[in-house]
Amino acid sequence: MRRWHIPLIGLLALALDQITKAAALVALTQGVPLAILPGFNLSLGFNTGASFGMLSGMMRDTPLAMAALTGAITLGLAVLALRVRTPWEAAGFALVIGGSLGNVVDRLRRGAVTDFLDVYWRDWHWPAFNMADVAISIGAAMIVITALPAFRKRYGDA
Repeated sequence: MRRWHIPLIGLLALALDQITKAAALVALTQGVPLAILPGFNLSLGFNTGASFGMLSGMMRDTPLAMAALTGAITLGLAVLALRVRTPWEAAGFALVIGGSLGNVVDRLRRGAVTDFLDVYWRDWHWPAFNMADVAISIGAAMIVITALPAFRKRYGDA
């Protein structure tokens, strides 16, 4: 993987997130789920808190503080990304950073993160999420996997 691929991965994650959120805002109505598959709806919602709505009551009236906190964490991750040892680890950091920036853009633009992906089983619904959250989750998994001894043994640190 070439060095210029890394920022490109982050920018693609950010763009995909913003495009899908814009489409959700146009096509969906809050509180009216759109059934796609059994166990999966598109359902528009807005998250003023952290991941999975944590701290939403405490952070509801302070979207700029939440954006600043998320931005600071993202900056810290960008500094850590400068020390990666494998292309997979670098790609993981790029996905996490791109996804995080997508949610920061939402907080700055709307005061809340736009969520629209709804996975459920019977009456139990996972907290709604978006493509930024997908990028963050995949990126975090990639970072963890590259830290495992089996990965290091097979692919090394280069």
